Amino acid sequence: MPEREGASVQEAFELFRAPAPKGWRVELIEGEIYGVPPADGGHEEIVTEVVEQIIARRVDRELRTFTGIGLSLPGSTDTARVIPDLVVAPKGSFDDQQEWPAPDPVLLVAEVTSTSTASRDRVQKIRAYTRAGIPLYLLIDREAGEAVVCSGPAGDDYGHTSVHKLGTAVALPPPLGFELDTSAF
Repeated sequence: MPEREGASVQEAFELFRAPAPKGWRVELIEGEIYGVPPADGGHEEIVTEVVEQIIARRVDRELRTFTGIGLSLPGSTDTARVIPDLVVAPKGSFDDQQEWPAPDPVLLVAEVTSTSTASRDRVQKIRAYTRAGIPLYLLIDREAGEAVVCSGPAGDDYGHTSVHKLGTAVALPPPLGFELDTSAF
């Protein structure tokens, strides 16, 4: 990695991101750079199950699911760069092929906790997503055995949060408007 004394956080992020091992995600949240190792099979099973349920049950047939897409979010001091486990947005929302698109069209982001990401998924990412005005945040917290649905972004937090035990039906508000079956989680 080239030496860059005095580099900004954004420049350091780019320097760390470039040589990241295959499958690793590098994110910038609240001025901190995080290297995220590849997810385990259980994590990916849950993401796939959520994707399949959204595709099968969505009310608006123009909604699409995206995995592995990076988002540029406004931060309290710097711009955040995150790669959610799942993004739901209207068809064509990311046709501009930007590497870090703005979150404007995003209707839902979902994260599935892993040992290395759980605390960020529960705290920093909630703040990042609400600051960006993303209407819905779905957190599948494997360690706590819960599905958390956050809606009504306002300031640094969501106005409404509902917590459900995994294994139950979880109501997802509009624009999704269906019950997510978490029994397979």
